[in-house]
Amino acid sequence: MPEKIVTKGIVLRETQTKETDKILTVLTAEHGRLGVIARGARRKSSRIAAASELLAFSELVLFERRGWYLLDEASTIALWENVRRDVTLLSLASYFAEMCEAVTVEDLPAPETLSLLLNMLYALDATDKPHALVKAAFELKLLSLSGYEPLVGACAVCGAEAPAEPLFDAEQGVVLCRACAGAEGRRMLPLDPGALAAMRHVLGAEKRRMLSFSLRGETQTRFARACEGFARCQLDREFRTLDFYKRLAIPLEPGKTENKQQ
Repeated sequence: MPEKIVTKGIVLRETQTKETDKILTVLTAEHGRLGVIARGARRKSSRIAAASELLAFSELVLFERRGWYLLDEASTIALWENVRRDVTLLSLASYFAEMCEAVTVEDLPAPETLSLLLNMLYALDATDKPHALVKAAFELKLLSLSGYEPLVGACAVCGAEAPAEPLFDAEQGVVLCRACAGAEGRRMLPLDPGALAAMRHVLGAEKRRMLSFSLRGETQTRFARACEGFARCQLDREFRTLDFYKRLAIPLEPGKTENKQQ
């Protein structure tokens, strides 16, 4: 008999195959990203049906065969019911999952990435934190955990810890004073003291306090744009789930009908 593995993991992606099976991409702390075959998961009577859903966090019993892991048993821990009831939240959570899949690899432990994803899903599911703030914090912290941590402690040119009219260079991952950026500053993302402080907080805070701040108005917008721009630039790819989330999240302008929404 193949040796069984007991681990906790969250489904990052599900793909239907054959008549009743699924192929799952699962993120675990000990084993990183795994490809898992869930036989019979699409049957209504299946004991593993719930644990085979996108974003389901479960205790899993697996065994390996011919380079694949097969799901033998599962006990769900969290299904994020509030997220599942809101299509906009579900699309944002799916973007989080797609990002985690992009930065993890098979057989390389990823405890911090899994912990971050679970904490951010909890924030969407059970708190009233602004979704734009949660999204930005997730993007920035995930990139940091993946080896792309930006240098935001001081201006990269003059060393000022409080850069005048700060700008963020998403390609280089550094902060600059507007005067230090010169003409190139036109292509950088504008920050302000509040947005810069938020970036520093997210990068340095313990996971339980990562979202213990608030932003409003243009400051929150600048923070969000800087974090998303950094993620897009460093990972050098597009995310379909992000595009879908944006189509859902952008409110209609007065006088426009739904089919005109951008």
